[in-house]
Amino acid sequence: MTEFSHIPVLRGEAVSMLRPRDGGVYLDGTFGGGGYARAILEVADCRLIAIDRDPAAVARGREMMAAYPGRFEICHGRISEIAELLAARGVLALDGAVFDLGVSSYQIDDPARGFSFRHDGPLDMRMGDGEKTAAALVNFCPESELADIFYEFGEEKAARRVAKAIVERRRVQKFTTTADLAGVIRSVVRPDKSGLDPATRSFQALRIAVNDELGDVAAALEQAAELLNPGGRLVVVSFHSLEDRIVKQFFAAQAGRLPGASRHDPAGLMAQAKPRFTLVTKSPVTPGAAELNANPRARSAKLRVMERLAA
Repeated sequence: MTEFSHIPVLRGEAVSMLRPRDGGVYLDGTFGGGGYARAILEVADCRLIAIDRDPAAVARGREMMAAYPGRFEICHGRISEIAELLAARGVLALDGAVFDLGVSSYQIDDPARGFSFRHDGPLDMRMGDGEKTAAALVNFCPESELADIFYEFGEEKAARRVAKAIVERRRVQKFTTTADLAGVIRSVVRPDKSGLDPATRSFQALRIAVNDELGDVAAALEQAAELLNPGGRLVVVSFHSLEDRIVKQFFAAQAGRLPGASRHDPAGLMAQAKPRFTLVTKSPVTPGAAELNANPRARSAKLRVMERLAA
């Protein structure tokens, strides 16, 4: 069994801003290692429902249920299924919800899951069951589709070169391991001044595509916002610009902070919907120096919070 080290990013800030209270009902939409869930249950005598698509995370959650009888429950599913999963458990409203987006340390540090090029492993990258693997994408997607994945989900400027190199190589031999794929990517992408491994952006892109992460995030935000009671807060920690852009734009729209329509646009004459939320964080909260020293993976984390207004 691989020994893991999981450090929840911005846990103190996220739980503090969630403001759990006794008797409240809360959602941890991304259970992972349970760091956020345990912190919430320790600070308030509340009910918490957690969700994770990863069977290994769900198994960890079920072990944790014994420590909080009647207060904690873990569900196996995607964050895009929040409303359905909660309704099945009789939960139709929430007093708060928290999401710690992206891949967990448990997943990225396990070579068998195939998320990282740091340790050689099978080219998998699935967060849950049943999704198409990264190997299927790189071995069978058309070159143009691969280039789009690398550019849109990895913001890789050399997306076309990467896709071309992959297609040329797979004609000779299909990809099966993370180290093999990373080596081909490094052969056509130059290291940049940041010191970031040349394979990083392409691996991120494949992971997002395999798991439809951005689609899940957009659906989860919509559903969680609808479920919040007045005064309830939606707390989201994101780790890359694509996630954060979705969160930022959704929060702005819900708080009525979108740019005004042009005076030449007829839409500008229409009455604007009354904002349903207020922004608790006008700009994102980021990790402090102490957390960054303890956990370098926290460097890109951004925490945003909004609160449901009274009807």
